[in-house]
Amino acid sequence: MPVKPKHAEEPKHEEKKEVVEETFVPEEPKFSLEEIILPEEVKAQILDVATYAENAHRVFELWGFKRTHKFSRRIGVNLYGAPGTGKTMAAHAIAKELGKKILIVNYADIESKFVGETPKNIRKAFEAAKKSDSILFFDEADAILSKRVTNMTQAVDVSVNQTRSVMLMLMNEYQDFIIFATNFIENFDPAFMRRISIHIKFTLPDEDCRKKLWRMYTPLEVPNNLDFDELAKKFDGISGSDISNAMLNAAFKAARLKVDELDKNLVFEAVENILASKRANDKNFCYNS
Repeated sequence: MPVKPKHAEEPKHEEKKEVVEETFVPEEPKFSLEEIILPEEVKAQILDVATYAENAHRVFELWGFKRTHKFSRRIGVNLYGAPGTGKTMAAHAIAKELGKKILIVNYADIESKFVGETPKNIRKAFEAAKKSDSILFFDEADAILSKRVTNMTQAVDVSVNQTRSVMLMLMNEYQDFIIFATNFIENFDPAFMRRISIHIKFTLPDEDCRKKLWRMYTPLEVPNNLDFDELAKKFDGISGSDISNAMLNAAFKAARLKVDELDKNLVFEAVENILASKRANDKNFCYNS
């Protein structure tokens, strides 16, 4: 039987290598600080982070912090809080303010079913960010920064701890921006908490923010009878993402009904449906917990 030439297997290897490398590709930020609506306190904290680069020379060189904080030129920022409150948008805005691209890393991008491969993928993410001078952004970071396993009984437990250890080491060595976002800060390992210098809590929008969000997500072209003050007062405990979804859902229903304007009752109905789904989800979570 003829032996298959060795080079016949090479395209598969090259194809696999190309796919892995393309997983970590920086992109242009999608949002600016002017485009996100947040409580003033939160926005002020984000501005503190966004102006880090222009103030670094004064702090480290002129004020002497390079001697007292030799390994603190890196800045880890953790954006935490309820889903839909603008954490991902804020990460993009910080990158845009710094004039850099953003390299987004999701756990699915680095997780591997092969033991030992996940830490390698994390290294590649750091290397790609450094090579491209991009802002490294770990979305849903609790999947990577969660508490380490203390009672190891399976090989997967050892692998999880190896991944956490590699992440800690890379964070210590990396002297640039890293941004994390999570809905579950309570799951973070204390070792990671200590290495992240800034934690910014994202809360659900207050009445003033809700009014601005309702206005922002209502296009000027759409005929409507909406009262933004009424909407802001009527619906508490909703996120910017909820408001965006409610407006779009109501618009599609208005189009289906072939009505001449977007009536506020359609928007009320859309919000109530979202709130009902949240209550059902919360009830199911409590039941399963």
